[in-house]
Amino acid sequence: MTIVIIKDGDAVTTSLAIADGCEVDHASVIKLVRTYQSDLGEFGEVGFEIRPNPQGSPTEYALLNEQQSTLLLTYMRNTDIVRAFKKRLVREFWRMVQQRIRPTPALPSDYITALEHLLASKRSEQLAIDQRDHAVATKAEIGSRREATAMAAASAAVRQVRKLEAALGRGALEATVTAVEKAARRKFGKQGFRPLKNWCEAHGVSAPKVHDTRYGWVRSWPAAAWAAVYQIELADLFGTGGDSHE
Repeated sequence: MTIVIIKDGDAVTTSLAIADGCEVDHASVIKLVRTYQSDLGEFGEVGFEIRPNPQGSPTEYALLNEQQSTLLLTYMRNTDIVRAFKKRLVREFWRMVQQRIRPTPALPSDYITALEHLLASKRSEQLAIDQRDHAVATKAEIGSRREATAMAAASAAVRQVRKLEAALGRGALEATVTAVEKAARRKFGKQGFRPLKNWCEAHGVSAPKVHDTRYGWVRSWPAAAWAAVYQIELADLFGTGGDSHE
């Protein structure tokens, strides 16, 4: 049985957990709570809840915070079992408090930032895989099966990076005007997209939409359009591994 839980934002234990841990009848524990409720109330209001019992009458039990449960245990007979449970309860309350005060990493506040974080993570993963494979291959310490597994993992990492690059509109297969302007250090003007659009319409090629921080959604133009209209090779600009020169 879990002896410390979070209830309405507070760490508490129950008279049921105390009875189980001290190996006594719950009836005697809840009676003790009722007897000394005014004492326990000095450390906060004592809560009570009902647990349904399909085989009989429902069971009322008490919810106690750390101070209340510690005080209640001092009113019980101080056997070896009770002392052992006291120490366990103190440790559990302390562990719960440490978990709650441990700082959590800040989450990205918008879609683009989230993709950027994920992309950076995947690039690091891909780099680690490449470095590992190179080191292992150099020492010739793997067999064909392990080598195939490593190659498959690296391939999966590359695919994930390319997928994220596409979602950001700056990959070797497709790219937005903004991404190309940054990478190539060129400006195409407000109507710079139009020749790309005309090329796509003339060749029956679709250009997917991707998120953009300024406009919400913009078109990500295919590599063939960039090559035909502006003589720009996206693979050279961004790299087949997803490296951007921004």
